[in-house]
Amino acid sequence: MTDTQGEVKILDDALVADYLRRHPNFFLAQDDLLADLKIPHARGTSVSLVERQMAVLRQRGLDMRSRLTQLLEVARDNDRLFQLTRDLTLQLLEADSLEALVAALEDSLKQKFKVEFVGLVFFAQEPLAVGRTETLTDAQKKISGLLVGIPVCGALRESELQFLFGEQQAQSIQSAAVISIAHKEKLGVLALGSENPQQYSNAVDTLFLDYIAQVVARLLPTLLASTKN
Repeated sequence: MTDTQGEVKILDDALVADYLRRHPNFFLAQDDLLADLKIPHARGTSVSLVERQMAVLRQRGLDMRSRLTQLLEVARDNDRLFQLTRDLTLQLLEADSLEALVAALEDSLKQKFKVEFVGLVFFAQEPLAVGRTETLTDAQKKISGLLVGIPVCGALRESELQFLFGEQQAQSIQSAAVISIAHKEKLGVLALGSENPQQYSNAVDTLFLDYIAQVVARLLPTLLASTKN
């Protein structure tokens, strides 16, 4: 700080107080500063209503900022998932064979969605040329609780993991998200697995997984029929 003669003065409490006395309207245009100041209105251990209100309002402001930050993070993540899902949907629609569909689905889930383990099982009486095949009867015996038409998330039994991912991969999976592939009839099941127990908890959003399964279910009948010709 410099006075009118150019002499440098060290800013201290007395100088600040003197400045405020000479500029009593200083805080009228300093709303942001007022929100950060702590101005006690108390004597002894009591706290005035004004000070309590200010503390509550300040805390509410911090809470609102935190919630807004979380909402923005969720929005960015949903936007990313939407873009990936759109791209995958277009790849699936362009698939002209069962082999092309399986390749597009598994590659995208692993490379783009960063899914650690992908389990894709088709229901058929005879083994298909691509992917893993099981009969619907066998599936209903071993994973009937997972064929409910809606995504199922969480920790699965060892027998369920082995059916979905195979014995070797099942040993590493701690949580999974499973959705049946069905349209008019059950055609298969799609499962995502992770070594992280919390990756596919009951609270995870499964909207995009459900959408992908529905797209696959509508494309499969035509592609399955072409493999028999």
